[in-house]
Amino acid sequence: MMKTVQELAQLVGGRVLGDASLQINAGATLELAGPGQISFLANARYALQLQQTRASAVFVPEAMDTAAVQIVVPNPYFAFTQALVDLHGHRRHKRVGISPLATIHPSASIGEGTSVHERVTVSEGARIGRNCSLYPGVVVGEGVEIGDDCVLHPNVVIYENCRLGSRVVIHANSTIGHDGLGFSTEKGVHHKIPHIARAIIEDDVEVGASAGVERGSLQDTVVGRGSKIGSQVIIGHGVQVGEGCLVVAQTGIAGSTRIGHHCVFAGQAGVAGHLEIGNHVTVAAKSGVSQNIPDGERVFGYPAFEMSAAVEAYSIIKRLPELRRQVRALEERVKGLESGRQAG
Repeated sequence: MMKTVQELAQLVGGRVLGDASLQINAGATLELAGPGQISFLANARYALQLQQTRASAVFVPEAMDTAAVQIVVPNPYFAFTQALVDLHGHRRHKRVGISPLATIHPSASIGEGTSVHERVTVSEGARIGRNCSLYPGVVVGEGVEIGDDCVLHPNVVIYENCRLGSRVVIHANSTIGHDGLGFSTEKGVHHKIPHIARAIIEDDVEVGASAGVERGSLQDTVVGRGSKIGSQVIIGHGVQVGEGCLVVAQTGIAGSTRIGHHCVFAGQAGVAGHLEIGNHVTVAAKSGVSQNIPDGERVFGYPAFEMSAAVEAYSIIKRLPELRRQVRALEERVKGLESGRQAG
């Protein structure tokens, strides 16, 4: 789709500096963009790329030094996102109706406009809303409830009695509602604990590929409205994830932990079980959380602690060999001074 700079500026409520009649047909990074494309600057570190970009237009937070036409907006990255949606749209899901090669229990309910591809299984008592897309290999267990406008990509499995809200997207090979790692050990034997609760995915949640959300053993596992779960993430049994959280790839959250709203867990973060994580908490990549975290805290490290203190502590680690040599040298000097005093 082709748009003028002026049309994109009106879309995002921006101010144009330069030729507003230029035609834009795509978006790209500052480094890769060329004529007819639009980009953005969201971090001052890339100001040099802004000066060198071949993009026809850029979203910027203020007037900058660049040959490109500028659209000034408070949040350039969000504006760029809106422009991308307008220019390219999201992935479209072909309407195929209900394939004769799907297996659908007679008691299941499927809403108007929902597409069920071949090799999909919809089990007894399942209820699926309107305008959903179920791709090949999807399995919907007994008593599952799925809202409207949901997309289940190939080989997604929703276990029995779980619930998905509306506009939920589950990417390929992910599993919702499998049992957690719950065992009671007696005399060296691990006895499985029944998982009798559910996994509940609220509205507007997206789950990446090959991720898992375990069902609760006694309390429902809940992923709150608008949260986004990355690929290969594991949400343990009974975990409560608040609204608007971002959980990046390969993060693991152990059972019964409660997480507030609008938290961020960067890649490969690990969170122990039975913890309380406040609202607006940020956990840096590869960090290990082993204690409760209050609202607004930013933590880093293993074990994770307050970000600025952690950065300072880890910067010292790099200097430990040098500090060790200095301490040894000082010890030798002290020994020499003590020997001189004794000799005197």
